[in-house]
Amino acid sequence: MERRTPVWEAPGEIVELMGEVSGNELNGWGSSESRQPTLVMWAHPATIAHGPVQVRMTEEFLAHPQLRTVLRTDDRHEPAPVDPHRIDRTPAEWLADITEFATSEQGHSVELVAVVAARREWFFEGRESGLPWAILLAVAMDHGELSTAPEYTSAMEVHRQYNRGTAAARALADWIRSRGFEAVGHGGPGAGPMQMVPAAIAAGLGELGKHGSIINSELGSSFRLALVLTDAPLVATPPDTFGVDEFCSGCRVCTDACPPDAIAPDKRLVRGTEKWAVDFDRCLPYFAVSYGCGICIAVCPWSTPGAAPRLADNMRRKLARDQADEPPAQTN
Repeated sequence: MERRTPVWEAPGEIVELMGEVSGNELNGWGSSESRQPTLVMWAHPATIAHGPVQVRMTEEFLAHPQLRTVLRTDDRHEPAPVDPHRIDRTPAEWLADITEFATSEQGHSVELVAVVAARREWFFEGRESGLPWAILLAVAMDHGELSTAPEYTSAMEVHRQYNRGTAAARALADWIRSRGFEAVGHGGPGAGPMQMVPAAIAAGLGELGKHGSIINSELGSSFRLALVLTDAPLVATPPDTFGVDEFCSGCRVCTDACPPDAIAPDKRLVRGTEKWAVDFDRCLPYFAVSYGCGICIAVCPWSTPGAAPRLADNMRRKLARDQADEPPAQTN
């Protein structure tokens, strides 16, 4: 099928800033080796290969009077002390209490809460944590604002929700610490200790879409993540599979809409796992000159307000029909 959107070409200035290091290679494209991810963006620029691009983006954001108002330029936070007296709860009770707090006004009214046991393969190299549980928080974005991408108004909404997610994670971590357990909150866009997307998928917040972001059965792709790592006794929430793989395989909306043509129609092998993966080397230059882009999430059919529950129900029914039509397994 012919592509509708002309392919954008990166200007020489950005190509020069990108340098000779391939982000795809750093991410482990084509590698059958299962390993921890390498930190590629949103850390101290002197510590990452594409730091000059990050510096340019930061300078451009700070130069914009409206964007400057939503950037966390002073990100200091003093965690609450860990109370020496631990509150006794069962794991199920802890999950219920954490969900109630996080979705309350005091917890910054996050839309979704999920829990998973932390896995080493999610942590960036050298950033492991001894805390056994990961609490994932999802904060919804205003789709009307997101749909203005790649204008600065979309970036403002993204950063507003990153800020809400960060505030929610820190509030929840302090709440847990006040009940006698260690907890550390992290939010975007700065890189925390681990990749939140695979953890959120394992915790049941959705499935990976072709655009490299999570598709949730309630919020679609229009949300951001925050994270709390803790040693409070918890229980994992189950994964949620509702047919995103099959849907994305037959959908070209984000692929055709991506200006730098960074979204491939097929999955790729990345650090030993075949999955949807965005071409970092194509994406980053456009991302850097378009206020962080966001077009792929905005145009995703699942992100249209009210569409995700309907699409999820349709795909679940289709999966059930397909499974019912499968011949029974042969037995000896």
